[in-house]
Amino acid sequence: MIRIALLAAASLMVATTAATAAAAPAISASARLAATCAACHGTNGDTHGSTLPRLAGQPQQALSTSLHAFKTGQRTSTIMTQIAKGYTDEQLDLLAAYFAAQKPGGVK
Repeated sequence: MIRIALLAAASLMVATTAATAAAAPAISASARLAATCAACHGTNGDTHGSTLPRLAGQPQQALSTSLHAFKTGQRTSTIMTQIAKGYTDEQLDLLAAYFAAQKPGGVK
């Protein structure tokens, strides 16, 4: 009796988890990477003010060039040089594409 109840509860939990996962919106790999940049560069790279550069809407090639330059040390920064070293070249390109596709003044 207890086994049947436990199996029924486990089946219900699996079904509920699957339904919740199916209902959740998919988050792209580039959006996941970009979320780590939000603390300094704002949501979706839409920085407000002039302290840090706005990434949203910048040309993809310019962003990619800057990110790779930070990674290699060709461009120095107190923080970005260290952060960029933690990403693969492919991840930096994903970030550049993501931020280039964002609209300045978009979702807050």
